[in-house]
Amino acid sequence: MDIFSELKELVEINSYTLNKEGVDKNGEIYKKKMYDLGFECEEHERGDIGSHLLFKSQKKEGKKILLVGHIDTVFPKGTFEKFSEDDEWVYGPGVCDMKGGNMVAIEALRRVYKDRGSIYNIDILLVSDEETGSDDSKYLTSKVAKHYDYALVFEAAGKNLEIVTARKGAGTFFIDITGKPAHAGNHYADGIDANLEASYKLQELVNLTDLEKGTTVNVGKIEGGIGANTISPKARLTFEIRYTSKDERDRVLNEIDRIVETSFVEGSSVVLSGGIQRDVMEESESQKDFVKLLEKITGKKLPTEKRGGVSDANIIASQGVPVLDGFGPYGDGDHTLKERALKSSFFERIDLTSKILKFFRGKASV
Repeated sequence: MDIFSELKELVEINSYTLNKEGVDKNGEIYKKKMYDLGFECEEHERGDIGSHLLFKSQKKEGKKILLVGHIDTVFPKGTFEKFSEDDEWVYGPGVCDMKGGNMVAIEALRRVYKDRGSIYNIDILLVSDEETGSDDSKYLTSKVAKHYDYALVFEAAGKNLEIVTARKGAGTFFIDITGKPAHAGNHYADGIDANLEASYKLQELVNLTDLEKGTTVNVGKIEGGIGANTISPKARLTFEIRYTSKDERDRVLNEIDRIVETSFVEGSSVVLSGGIQRDVMEESESQKDFVKLLEKITGKKLPTEKRGGVSDANIIASQGVPVLDGFGPYGDGDHTLKERALKSSFFERIDLTSKILKFFRGKASV
């Protein structure tokens, strides 16, 4: 079976994050592939989502590397489940994000495989809820990552096969505002307008955006009020922050607290909820040294890029582990019905990754 036939089997089993049955069916396929390579599986079962899977090789003295992917995809059952291909591209949910990336990692391992149990110090973590923010798996990923010297994440490569050295941090927050209802005609002055309070807070939040520093605050949803003839008793702002540095994170969080504590409409009250989902992944000296090591191993210059989107690489970086992302195939249209991945990029990525893993497979020291 060739790699695209294997990918087809995975793609055509829906693995929407909340489709536990489908995610676990994909997981069983991954388990079979990894068992054939001599890996043991540490399964972390969950009730409402699929199991997280940690595949472990034998260990000996030397540097240890963690490969990371996710099993889940974004479209519910019955929405987008078909795999197709032509001479250049494969199409379907997860072909680049990131069933395709998982297959790159597995195929690269096959290239370094000699006989059962011949791989050392290389483990793979596949989580089941990345597409909904890794709200459950981030605790496992944080705990596991601490035991490794390096990590590679197999999200999609850049257009020119760039690897990813930095990702913005991201957080989602909610501001719930309580006012006081009143008849807008007869008792206007008796009301406390939650919608009006929300409007002031919205402007204050958006003003925190600093495009030069890569910081954005987006109020993506507004809810509130009863009708045109009633002073609004309740309102809610749903907003997201993204930032490129810890300094900007702290600035924005402090300003959010100030905005929440400031009452623009006398008598209104506010509750803030939500928080940071994935902290910023910043470039570091240890990461730069890791890039240099990989360039030495592979004998080629590795193009790099920074991205505004988040991934589980953010979680690993927060543990101080040198991590690089974008080791999957190149593709586009991810999170849409037009997701596709470039066939040739699979082979380029497999070749690159296999050279790296051959170095780590049984290496006593780095």
